[in-house]
Amino acid sequence: MQLISHEYIFAEDRPFRSCHASSLVELAEGGFLVVWFGGSRESADDVAIWSARRGVTGDWSVPQLVAKVEESAHWNPVIFRAANGQIHLWFKVGPKIPTWRTYTVLSDDDGERWSAPVELAPGDTGGRGPVKNKPILLADGGWLAGASLETATDWDAFVDRSEDGGLTWQATPLIAYDHRRWAGKGVIQPALWESAPGQVHMLLRSTGGRICRSDSTDGGRMWSEIVPTNLPNNNSGLDVAWLAGGRLALICNPVADRERTPLSILFSHNNGLTWPERIDLETGPGEYSYPAIVPTADGALAVSYTWRRERIVWAKVE
Repeated sequence: MQLISHEYIFAEDRPFRSCHASSLVELAEGGFLVVWFGGSRESADDVAIWSARRGVTGDWSVPQLVAKVEESAHWNPVIFRAANGQIHLWFKVGPKIPTWRTYTVLSDDDGERWSAPVELAPGDTGGRGPVKNKPILLADGGWLAGASLETATDWDAFVDRSEDGGLTWQATPLIAYDHRRWAGKGVIQPALWESAPGQVHMLLRSTGGRICRSDSTDGGRMWSEIVPTNLPNNNSGLDVAWLAGGRLALICNPVADRERTPLSILFSHNNGLTWPERIDLETGPGEYSYPAIVPTADGALAVSYTWRRERIVWAKVE
């Protein structure tokens, strides 16, 4: 394992003061598209959804405004490239998390132009569709997205499933989690993978000091009770990628304290039971957080993440 590229997508000439919560896809010709939210600060009314493209020569476009539905905070964009090449983008809108409405836009030209935003589930508030991490394409052709709800007292997770290529979604019930047994508000932001047809798994951010896990044997319709793993978590976002040969990559802040550093990629050869390999992407003081990770066509891993709330980093690991 080695870090072969580490790039700031933009520098001081950005059209926003603060940025966070990136997501990325590899494009057909080998470039990349990255999205994030940016504005004066998280939750401010001027926060919008932005994007940039990395060409095959390694040059980044200037940040482009993708969506601004209303003068209210926008949050947590997630992108996914369907088998037909169409790119789906989901994001949240609302001043407070319990009031979030999920919007979606589409691109048929690798993010150059986008459709008008529409609500994913009109009238439904709190967080339908992908809440932070990319959906996965299941062996049976369905799409599965990790979702969660946050109230003043409890955090809970569920999944949204689509059988028609992202047009409509069906939410599962909240996945069982014993709030009385574990510390803090609970769990959010599932990261999903399918290890074999119908065998789906999730790792979750938690307020209890540990990454949590649940498993499904029926393609994500029913889930086991969520329980802590032995991996530390500092109530910060994470993501996973299932790799050829049955290897699993996890990107996270592998610490239990509040500071969001270091940022590391851990590797497992036994479906997430143990994690004997690790590569650190950031180790200095500051916040390096909310990562996204995808396998690339050439067998490597591409990631994006927040750098001190000032920049978005794109990196590649061989």
